[in-house]
Amino acid sequence: MFRKMRRFKQQLPAEECVAIMKREKRGVLSVLGDDGYPYGVPLDHYYDEESGKLYFHCALAGHKLDAIRACDKVSYCITGEGRHEDGVEWSLTFRSVIVFGRMRVLEDKEAALRLARLLGEKFTQDKAYLDNEVKHAGPRMLMLELTPEHITGKRVNES
Repeated sequence: MFRKMRRFKQQLPAEECVAIMKREKRGVLSVLGDDGYPYGVPLDHYYDEESGKLYFHCALAGHKLDAIRACDKVSYCITGEGRHEDGVEWSLTFRSVIVFGRMRVLEDKEAALRLARLLGEKFTQDKAYLDNEVKHAGPRMLMLELTPEHITGKRVNES
């Protein structure tokens, strides 16, 4: 169903893919947009290691949500921090993960607020700020749940 990685020597082990999903804060979600055009949008994510799922927050309406409701198949690309080799400006080494799966709106409001808080904790440990943000923004947001069907990771060394 999913293609094997062509450059298999650069493939990352599953544990390293999980570490990247946990550590990194952002990626690009790609959906099937209007008129069959791909639609990629940068998003913050939270990876729940226990369930193996990724969670995202979004507005109550919009292009992304319409696309997901029309076709739940998505891909999400996370690119880790890259680094240049010493003295070689054009040379870049980085790791990336692509998650293929199905996305849905999380209907359980209590779980959605809990996950929104966990997502917020990736950016700040300020409890008062998070309490206020969840209280005021919670009613105006949805949480999306991405259930992975296939995950690949790759080490890129452009030297």
